[in-house]
Amino acid sequence: MTATALGRDFRLLWSAAVSSRFGDALRTPALALLAATVTRDPRIIAAVTVAGQLPPLLFGLLGGVYADRWDRRRTMAVVDGVRAGVVAALAVVVALDRVSVPVLLVAAFLLAALGTLFDSASFALLPAVVPADALPRANGRLQAGSAVAGGFLGAPAAGVLFAAAPALPFALDAVTFAVAAVLVLALAPAPRSRVRRRRGSVWSEIVEGLRWLRAHRTLWRLTLLTATSNLAISGIMAVLVLYALDVLRVPPAGYGLFAAAAIFGGLAGALGAGRLAARLGTVPALRVVLAGQTVALTGFALARHPVPGGLALAVFAAGTVVWNSLWASYGQRQVPGELLGRVGAAQRMVGLLTAPLGAALAGLAAAAYGTVPVAGAAAGTFALVTLTAWRTLRSAAPGVLSRSGVA
Repeated sequence: MTATALGRDFRLLWSAAVSSRFGDALRTPALALLAATVTRDPRIIAAVTVAGQLPPLLFGLLGGVYADRWDRRRTMAVVDGVRAGVVAALAVVVALDRVSVPVLLVAAFLLAALGTLFDSASFALLPAVVPADALPRANGRLQAGSAVAGGFLGAPAAGVLFAAAPALPFALDAVTFAVAAVLVLALAPAPRSRVRRRRGSVWSEIVEGLRWLRAHRTLWRLTLLTATSNLAISGIMAVLVLYALDVLRVPPAGYGLFAAAAIFGGLAGALGAGRLAARLGTVPALRVVLAGQTVALTGFALARHPVPGGLALAVFAAGTVVWNSLWASYGQRQVPGELLGRVGAAQRMVGLLTAPLGAALAGLAAAAYGTVPVAGAAAGTFALVTLTAWRTLRSAAPGVLSRSGVA
């Protein structure tokens, strides 16, 4: 499958995703910098971060319901249009020097809440845009574009733009949302049969999606493996800066370059995800990825120098991106079209539930015993996940039947 074969609609969807990701990468650090100019109270600054993290847990399943009820293309366009308005209003408030803590909290919460609906609709729309056998490559290219736009372009530019004018990164973010909305509207409308009509209460539809996910053995196991992996990933990320500085002896001035290893690794993984799935098959490839990540994380836990530590981090990040791409592709191929929004939202919800716990446990353990045991525990967790995956996953998915009769 060549890049051209992915088609015009995929190019439009990819461009919209990259535009939004670039804006996100401008806004997120700028919002943190803005909070620091309003207050130096770490509790309030942390509250702004939490306000942006809660909506996916609070409204993720609800977003999945409406992604299945409404036309997904129009939903994404409307959401991006509303987000453009919210960020533009924030830019005006910043320019007028009227920023307050409540403004920051409301903006962070509202943008994240809108994002849950957008993510569910985007996940469910992709199978209507590209052929089923192209989903691993398409997801990989979406991840690659997001890595470049966010890690290489947006994040480095955010601080420079904020220093030039605090309102500037927010104004540009509003433009990226508006551009993304126009690009999504240019997509060919989905067949009317793909748009699911309301059948029952919101709660009954949420339960329907959860039950479908739980009944599909392979997809449910992949979701649980993702949740367990996220426990370790969030833990190691929570103490990464301390581990790099104290254990790997990374100079403070070189930490940015060290952290960039993860971005380069993620980009390589995104570009290679489709090829790996085509060669091994999606589920076998996922098992291989877990084994590779276990080796990489073990090497990271044993490293005592920036170079081997950075290389191990890059390999681990590559595996994370490949896993995310193939996990999403597998679900998109298995789930009936009218359930994609809800099942995809349920997958993300279960996968994300362990992240705050992992970060909290890592912080407590590092305070009591140092960061080295945290890295070792993360490697051990991945070893257990890998052993479980090799024992329980199969190349064919014996899950429930979709409406077309294909598992």
